[in-house]
Amino acid sequence: MGNELSTDAELLVLSGEQPEAFGTLYRRHAEDLLRYFARRTLDPESAAELTAETFAEAFASRGRFRDRGSGGAAWLYGIARHQLGRYLRAGAVDARARRRLGMPERDLSPSDYERIEELIDFTPLRAALADALDVLTEDQREAMRLRVMEERPYEEVARILACSEATARARVSRGLRRITQVLEPTRRQLIREAD
Repeated sequence: MGNELSTDAELLVLSGEQPEAFGTLYRRHAEDLLRYFARRTLDPESAAELTAETFAEAFASRGRFRDRGSGGAAWLYGIARHQLGRYLRAGAVDARARRRLGMPERDLSPSDYERIEELIDFTPLRAALADALDVLTEDQREAMRLRVMEERPYEEVARILACSEATARARVSRGLRRITQVLEPTRRQLIREAD
């Protein structure tokens, strides 16, 4: 497929006539955008939703793209920064572009969830997390300790906690959301280092 050699800007322009060209742009940047959101939200579900919304918005507005020399990736990341800003202000992902395109909501599979968590790289957070765990319920604290600090797989976390894997994932996810405010200074430092 000749699209693989096209620049990002060329793909965006070409996708107006050949929508499948947008798929090449997606394959090039999906993993990096997912990592971008995962490290900034510390939440796999939000990171996946923000990635989907960014690409949906880019696809819906690709006809307005004009290459002004900065390239298609810069335009795409501009949309991503806008989506992240809205998420941080509202505390939720705005799914307007996906609704406009008729894209269904999709739940993360356990393997997707774990793969996105790996993109976050919890190492710098472990020390700060130990102090912040006091704001969590006992169930959330134990799930976080097992999954984040001890890096156990969800199957094992669920077995130890005598709950389903979905419940274990939910406890970790809720725990991450609750301590985000406590860890805000550490999170800001990670963002500065990631940029």
